[in-house]
Amino acid sequence: MRKYWMGLLVMIVFIAIIAVITVFLIRFKPQPPTGEMEYAREKLSNAGAMGADTYSRKIYSQATAFYDSAMTNWQRENRKFILFRDYEKVAVFAEMSARKASEAAEISRSSSINLEIKVKEKIDTLNKLVLSINKLFSSYPLTPEIRNRISRGKLLLREGEHQYQKGQFLQANKHITDSEYLLTESYENARSDLENYFKRYPSWKKMTEMAITVSRRNKDYSILIDKFSRKCLIYLGGVKKYEFDTELGNNWVGDKRHRGDNATPEGIYSVTGKFSGGKTKYYKALLIDYPNEKDKERFRTEVAKGSLPASARIGELIEIHGGGGRGIDWTEGCIALTDSEMDTVYKIIKVGTPVTIVGSTVDLDHALER
Repeated sequence: MRKYWMGLLVMIVFIAIIAVITVFLIRFKPQPPTGEMEYAREKLSNAGAMGADTYSRKIYSQATAFYDSAMTNWQRENRKFILFRDYEKVAVFAEMSARKASEAAEISRSSSINLEIKVKEKIDTLNKLVLSINKLFSSYPLTPEIRNRISRGKLLLREGEHQYQKGQFLQANKHITDSEYLLTESYENARSDLENYFKRYPSWKKMTEMAITVSRRNKDYSILIDKFSRKCLIYLGGVKKYEFDTELGNNWVGDKRHRGDNATPEGIYSVTGKFSGGKTKYYKALLIDYPNEKDKERFRTEVAKGSLPASARIGELIEIHGGGGRGIDWTEGCIALTDSEMDTVYKIIKVGTPVTIVGSTVDLDHALER
């Protein structure tokens, strides 16, 4: 019996010791900084949601690295005996991560606001540029490459505007930047081509003045075609009596070089024939004497130099005719009026009436103000 009680006492003491040790371990074991780690996670998540990986990549990367270091140290300490664990470094790294994440979030917030303003300014500027392009070059015969780049630039601008409205400023900025490059470069190239074309204005001015002078001197009609403004101006006695909109060849810039180039010629001509009814497929027509001797000489020179092939032909049958009013340049080099306008012109113009065709009757600055 005594042996029994002694065994029981030892067991009770043993249990008591285990209980004391357990209470001690529970009470005094090092506690991991779960609160600090959760706080750091929240700050990192917030910074990420604000685009810190883009707006503040370096600081955000530091915050992430500090959090990873905290996790690594936590795992290392957890592998130690419970009384030997030390979570001080874990807490320090967690605090540093939270601080850097907060800094990255603030920078991102500020950068996002600045980007929003920047993108809006770019959108407004590019929309103005598009208006200028449409005004100057909607009917100007640009190269297919430039026309395609303008179309792509407009499409990217629309996509960027849509993303801006949805608050996707980073994506919007990318599309707007690409649009800016395409539209700006295309506009500059097209504007350069236009300016080169208008270097011929001094000769156009002389031809315009001569056409009006001849009308005044002869007290008769004279036809003046302004290709850039798409106008047919009819003078009587040096005074403008009629002004009609015209449609030209779809490759109207510059001189007509050869048959099939769809260019409307430039020069001083005269009416050599009048056709109506079944004699023309365009209601009524006035035939002009293209090519004149100057046109022929220029054509022969180009063939001799090799800038035109030997098989090229100079072309002919340039008319002022009806069938116009389509709103686009569509002829093969002729000048189209509406049928009702052609009635008026056909009635007052006779064979021998001078016809002067110029790129513009005014210089480039004034032409752009129209």
